[in-house]
Formats: sequence, C-alpha cells, structure tokens
Amino acid sequence: MGRYKKHWFSLIGLCIVMFSLLGYFGADIYRSAPPVPTQVVTDSGKPLFTGEDILDGQTAWQSVGGMQLGSIWGHGAYQAPDWTADWLHRELTAWLDLAARSQFGKPYAELGAGPQGALRAELKAEYRGDGVDAQNRLVVSERRAEAMAQTADYYQRLFSADPSLQKSREHFAMKEDTLPSAARRQQLSHFFFWTAWAASAERPDSHVTYTNNWPHEPLIDNVPSSENVVWSVVSLVVLLAGVGFLVWGWSFLGKHDESDPVAPARDPLTRFALTPSQRALGKYLFLVVGLFIFQVFIGGFTAHYTVEGQRFYGIDVSQWFPYALTRTWHIQAALFWIATGFLAVGLFLAPIINGGRDPKYQKLGVDILFWALVVVCVGSFIGNYLAIAHKLPAEWSFWLGHQGYEFVDLGRLWQILKWVGILFWLVLMLRGVTPALFKKSGEDKNLLALLTASVGAIGLFYGAGLFYGERTNLSIMEYWRWWVVHLWVEGFFEVFATTALAFVFSSMGLVSRSMATSASLASASLFMLGGIPGTFHHLYFAGTTTPVMAVGAAFSALEVVPLIVLGHEAWSQWRLKSRAPWMENLKWPLIAFVTVAFWNMLGAGVFGFMINPPISLYYIQGLNTTPVHAHAALFGVYGFLALGFTLLVLRYIRPNLVFSERLMKTAFWGLNGGLVLMIVTSLLPIGLIQFSASVSEGLWWARSEEFMQQPLLQTLRWVRTYGDVVFIVGALAMAGQVVLGVFQRDALDAPQGRLQGATS
Repeated sequence: MGRYKKHWFSLIGLCIVMFSLLGYFGADIYRSAPPVPTQVVTDSGKPLFTGEDILDGQTAWQSVGGMQLGSIWGHGAYQAPDWTADWLHRELTAWLDLAARSQFGKPYAELGAGPQGALRAELKAEYRGDGVDAQNRLVVSERRAEAMAQTADYYQRLFSADPSLQKSREHFAMKEDTLPSAARRQQLSHFFFWTAWAASAERPDSHVTYTNNWPHEPLIDNVPSSENVVWSVVSLVVLLAGVGFLVWGWSFLGKHDESDPVAPARDPLTRFALTPSQRALGKYLFLVVGLFIFQVFIGGFTAHYTVEGQRFYGIDVSQWFPYALTRTWHIQAALFWIATGFLAVGLFLAPIINGGRDPKYQKLGVDILFWALVVVCVGSFIGNYLAIAHKLPAEWSFWLGHQGYEFVDLGRLWQILKWVGILFWLVLMLRGVTPALFKKSGEDKNLLALLTASVGAIGLFYGAGLFYGERTNLSIMEYWRWWVVHLWVEGFFEVFATTALAFVFSSMGLVSRSMATSASLASASLFMLGGIPGTFHHLYFAGTTTPVMAVGAAFSALEVVPLIVLGHEAWSQWRLKSRAPWMENLKWPLIAFVTVAFWNMLGAGVFGFMINPPISLYYIQGLNTTPVHAHAALFGVYGFLALGFTLLVLRYIRPNLVFSERLMKTAFWGLNGGLVLMIVTSLLPIGLIQFSASVSEGLWWARSEEFMQQPLLQTLRWVRTYGDVVFIVGALAMAGQVVLGVFQRDALDAPQGRLQGATS
C-alpha cells in the first residue's frame, strides 16, 4: 500500500460498511416482503384462488415479456399501463359502482357529494385493511370478490384476441392473443390482483401500504407518506453537504502543484509487438458495432410501436415481432455490445501488463470467449422469440426463453452461461495481470492492484442475478436484480473504466502514476460510498420498508456528488491530446471519453437526481422521465465508454489506421445530436406532461389509454423519429469506421512494429 495506505483503508472500510448496510437491510426485505397468501377466500368462506395460482400467474406474466410489456410496481416498459396501478383503479371503481347500486340504486357517478364521500370512506377502510388472517389466508368481502371478478374479466379479454378490446391492444402495443391459454390468463389476473393488493393494504402495525402508499390513488388516500417527504428533504441536504465537502476536500487536500511528467517522444504502448491475442481482438470490435447497429435499428423499430402499436408504417408485424420482443432485444443487445467493449479493452491491456507477452494459450482463450459470447447472444435472442411466441413449453420459458425482468430478460440458462463467460474473461485477465502484480520490482503497483480488484468484482458480482428464481417473491427478486443493474453496471464497471483509463494514460507517460493512483482510489471510494447502499433508491416502492427508503434516499444523493467535478475531469482528459504529437492519433477515443464525462454529469447526475428523491419518484416512477435518465446514462455514459474503448483498441491493433475525419465527425455529432433530440423533443416533454397527470389524478391516469392517445402525445412520439434518424446516421458512421479499420488490408499485413504512423 505504501503512501496510499490511507486511500486503501478508506476504500476497504467504506466497502465493508456499505455492503453491511446493503446486506442488513436486504435481510429486512426478505422478512418484510408482501406475503403471498396461501389462499384468497371471501368472508363467507368461499375459496377464490390459491397462492400457487398467484405464483403461476407470475410465471405467465414472465412468459409474455414481463416488464417489457407494461410495468409492475412502476418497473418495466411505458406504452402499456402499469398493471398494478391500472388493476387497482379498475377494481376500486368497480367496487364503488357495485356499492352505489346496492345502497342507492344508481351508478356511483350519479350520486351526490355526500353519498360518494361515505362510499369512499367505506372503500378506504376495506382496501387499506390487511385482510390476512392467522392461517395466512387473505379474506375479502363478497362485494370485493365481485369487483375482482369484473376486473379479471377485462384482463382476460385484453390478453386474448377479444375483438372488443382490439383497439386497446393496438394502443398498448400488444399483439393479438398475447397469452393464448385461457387458464394462464386467469392465473395472470390473480398475479395482477396480488400486486395491487400489496399496493393498497397497510402493513400490520403501520399507516402505509406494503409499497409505501405507491401508486398515487386518491380514491383510497394513497398519497406520499410523511417518511417519504422527510427523507426527500434529507436527500437534498445530503447532496448539498456532499458537494460542499467535495469542493472543500478537493481544494485543500488535492495536490494541485504536481507538475505533469515530460511526455515521451514516442507512445510507450508501441514498445511491444502486437501479441497473437491482441491481433485476435478485431472480431470483438466487429461484434461491438454489429450488435450496436442491431440495437439502434431495433430501437427505432420499437419506438415506432408507440405510434402505430401493431404496425410498422402500415405493415402488421406484431404477430411475429411484437413490442415486448423487440424491446427485449433492444435492451439486451445494448448490454451485450457495451459489455463486449469493456471485455475487449481488458483483453488488450492484459498482455501489456504482462510485459508485452501473451500467457500460454491466451489467444485460444480469447477465441473461445468470443464464440461463447456469440452463442449466448444468439441463443438468448432465439429463446426470447420462442418464449414470447409461446413456442416453448411453459415450464421451459424461464430457463430457455424469457425471465420477464428488465435488463436480465435472457433465459436463466443463457444467464448462467453469460456468467461463465465473464468468469472465463476474469481468468484470462488474471493470467496476464497476476504475474506483473506479484513480480518483485521497485514499481508502484497500487493502480494495478485496484484494476485487478475491479476486474475481479466484474467477474464475480454478475452472479448476484442468480440468487432469485422463477417463483421468488417479487420484492426479493427486485433486490437481487438491482444488484446486477445498479451495483454491477453502475458501480464496478464505473470503477473499472476509471482505473483502466488512468492506467492507460499513466502508462503512456501523460500523467504521473502517483496522481493516477490517488485519483482512481479516491474516485472508487466516492463511487462505492453512494453506489452500494444507493442501490436501494430503486426499491422505495417495491414492497420494502421505510428504513430501505431512508438508506436509499440518503446515500443515493451522494452518487451525484462526484459528478460535480466531471467538467474538470473532461478538461484534464482533453488537454492530454496536446501533451505529445503522437496523441493526435488518439483524438477520437479521447473525444469519446470527454463525451462520457458530459453525459455522466447530465444523464446520470441531473436526470438521475430528477427521479431520485422519494417524493419525486413517487409521482414519476414508470413515466417517460425514466427513459430520459436511462438513455442519457446507459448510452451517454457506458455506450460512449464502450465505443471509446473500441476506438482505442482499434487504433493500436491496426497500426496504419488513420481515422476518417468525415466519418468520425458524423458519428460524434450524429450520436450526440440524436440523443439530445430524442430527449428534448419527445421523451422529456411526454414525461413532464405525464408527471402533471400523475400528481393531479394518479399514475393510472398518466399511463392510461385515454391519456396516452391524446393528439399532443401522439405528435410528440412521432417527433422522436427525427432524433432516431440523426442517431442512426451517427451509429452507421461509427460502425463504418470500425469495420473499415478492422478489415483494412494494409493494417492486417503490416509488420509487427506498432503504430508506425503514430510516432511522429
């Protein structure tokens, strides 16, 4: 550890404390998850359905795409309704009509204010009661059972091919006969009921529901809890305090007088001949841009479904490639190509760290990993198709087809194989890194140790996604799912990227090793401080308790803190291009990394905090404000990082390559301009309009068919086409540059000496 002892102790201590918080309150999620009753019965003892029926309904929901078709508890897609909020409102209005006709002989809407108020008070008393008895049976009134039956009938018709609801299916971007089996449609309605029950029933000895009063539903006084407001204020205070301490610490503790080292006359990374494993990385780069282009085009195709529902410019394609399938492919393709970009840069660095040599059989391992990635990618896509087309037996759907959970949609078998591939990458990395790490020399190895730790974390923590099963309680599943989506991606990948860039720049002699090490350790500590317990900010309303909300709100505010200084980081990286003449050859990878800093500030920082405080997320969870953050952060940060890594590796493994200024400028402005247009002209305006509706009427209204089909919102969805087209042009230019570089013949035939054209 040497002189970095304080940095290491701070990082290790923070990780221990933060993971302890994550584990302690994770155990609380297990204890306090909304119970699945053994049986649902009426107060007269009539059985309605069982807990097994509810879980069967959960598997039926997974088989139609799950979170890729509407959402549950606010998590999922945005074109169809949030089924929890929609079911709850439909059941409540059905109960009010039944009660009004029974007591007053007329529909609820025709009653005066007095009778309506009395019925709402009765409704609230019944629905906010837990209803679970000592035998874990959920007891409902006969009237509620009838309201449930009416609501279930609507859903069973909606998910079939009932002609009366064809227009609704079109508006929701659902294919005809979404769930062909009548028995499974009935089970699906039981699952939807359970999610709505958890959103309306108060926890025992509590004044809030299992989902902390989410969604907003005025009929039963589902409004933000006092704890929600308190911890929202606390999160703002923590943010301001964090920013203040960061500026104070950076000003007084940072080493601002350390001069940059003298840049070498020649790029130090060109001292070694390309190894066979490095030469084999061209196909990885081809896979990156191949999946990238597929993701971009399928994304535009999916976005068009929000306009026409079942058609693509008049052609009915939903029966073969429905919205739930194409949205699955869009997200999974993004995760595959971004991960491949990160894997490629790691495999490129491993021989350099090993003194310019490949460990034995390294190229064979690189080749095997590549084809394993191809098999998992293609296999999971085929499985997604077969599951949503219901061509797989029901019991195979989760394992071979579709898990139903956003970002981890691939079937469980493919998920396991993907983890095996990541572990294999970890082995390949360690074979190159470990000898250098334990080699006795006078070199400072702290930065290499941090890089090794981040590589190990990436390899191991993806396995968190295997800690839930097909029939796991939804709250517990969400806990582990966000370990992958938030902690693995937004935490450890962030540390790896920061450390890898610091290692590259310090190896080039452009920044001092001590500054790179100190900055990387400090950044890792800041990422882990907010990032680990900040995982809980995704779980405010997922059947968790107030302490989870408190921890998530307080610590996730700290995630924004390090983003405050990203402007300085971007400037520091940009100025590297003038440190040595040969850096001009790396201008475009550098521009990509500078772009990452911008989108990290805007997408992860501004748009992330927009949906972060509990009071904010209460009203906008599940609205189009979420994809504003998702697009700006996932592509803007991790997408540009992966593309930057791709360009960096390409520049070194193709020594004679000269980037085309025309292609790269088109790519840069197309990708950034298209992303801005998508957000500013479509996603953000729609989200803000929905936000107003959610506050005034409730989430059910903001996501309803009537609201979403307003002419203004239809126009805004059409307008997104302009941003999509600009983005596609940029993507094609980027892919064209990479493909031309990978298949450049004079580069392939060049001698072993590296970067002849880059050493002037």
